[in-house]
Amino acid sequence: MRAKTVSYARELRRRTVRRFLKDLGSEKEAIESAIKHMYSPDLKSGWGIHVVQELKLLAKKDDREVLESSISELVHLGMQRELAAESIYKERCVAVDDGPSWAKYMSISGSHDDEYDIITLQYTEEGLLTVDENIDGHAAAFGDDIAIECLATEFKREIFVVQAHGSDAMVDEENCVFFFPHRPKCEICEPHFFLFMKGTGWCGAGADHYEPLIASPSAYVSQERVALVL
Repeated sequence: MRAKTVSYARELRRRTVRRFLKDLGSEKEAIESAIKHMYSPDLKSGWGIHVVQELKLLAKKDDREVLESSISELVHLGMQRELAAESIYKERCVAVDDGPSWAKYMSISGSHDDEYDIITLQYTEEGLLTVDENIDGHAAAFGDDIAIECLATEFKREIFVVQAHGSDAMVDEENCVFFFPHRPKCEICEPHFFLFMKGTGWCGAGADHYEPLIASPSAYVSQERVALVL
């Protein structure tokens, strides 16, 4: 059962990436600007909103030993491990900052069959916070708004993300819920779908997984007021 689920998840990733590359053309500039903002942000700005910002880099699995050797050389010369890792990874890994690199990133499922491993550099306004080297290669790409829109188009249905989180750097109130619609770039032919996402505590802007929600129509009121019970 688990093997079947993993296989289906990988197929969803493949379909997402194929749809993304197929539809990229006409909106390439805007989409690549959004990708750069999410995964290779300008660390000189954005601190009024975020407490922590991340850079995503892709390291080829076949290059991990060479990268580790280079990091160790800098450590032996007296450099701190995290600073050495930051320097080597930023110099030699692929930054997720355009369409092709996003496609590589979103293809990563955290399995040994992946071509790349995800490296995450976390920063605060003061500088480098941590380096997640993902040595075991188990980190998977989390589906962002671009990926969900691709899936909405692929399955010809509107997908709503229901995001819930407590008080953090972005929101003052507890138990906040937001609804984010993702419309397909084609005619809607199937019923809409709801995904639940629990925001992380430090910025309320992300999570590590989605959960499907069961929805049923509420009592009919009027065409202007339609509701679903989640």
